[in-house]
Amino acid sequence: MSDLAIQLPAHQDQTSFNLECWSEILADPFYAQLEQRIETNRHGHIIMTPPLSFSHSLKGSELIRLLNLHLERGQALHEVPISTSDGVRAADVAWLSFEQLEQAKENNILLNAPEICVEVLSPRNSETEMQEKAALYFDAGATEVWLCDDDGSLRFFTAPGQQVAQSPLAPDFPNSI
Repeated sequence: MSDLAIQLPAHQDQTSFNLECWSEILADPFYAQLEQRIETNRHGHIIMTPPLSFSHSLKGSELIRLLNLHLERGQALHEVPISTSDGVRAADVAWLSFEQLEQAKENNILLNAPEICVEVLSPRNSETEMQEKAALYFDAGATEVWLCDDDGSLRFFTAPGQQVAQSPLAPDFPNSI
């Protein structure tokens, strides 16, 4: 079997399309009643994932608490929609500086990725899927991407495939929650 490479549009070229699609989704009462998390791909097609488990929610809440404790001049949030070159993706947890938070209030999605994007892995997530999502966040401007494994251990990345022992933005953050 041969490898297939997909050429994605530039992040800035995809943004206006993502804004339009996301506004339509938010205005649709059908999607408002769903419990599933909704994301889109670069074509505007909806991607839905099952509702979150209690364990997933618990880890996300703890990450938000610890981010707000360890970092000043910003805020941690959950389920943050981000415009990427492959549609709108939602980081499980994100930390935004106050400057980026102010800019983000103008739109229904973040036009650039937050400084820190965190994905809490579920058993159904593959390593390849997480690498792809991390690459999309970095392409959209993230400074760091963190992966929280099922056992609560954290992996910190400063570029696609570049794992570091500690977060440069939050060096005192624990390696496990």
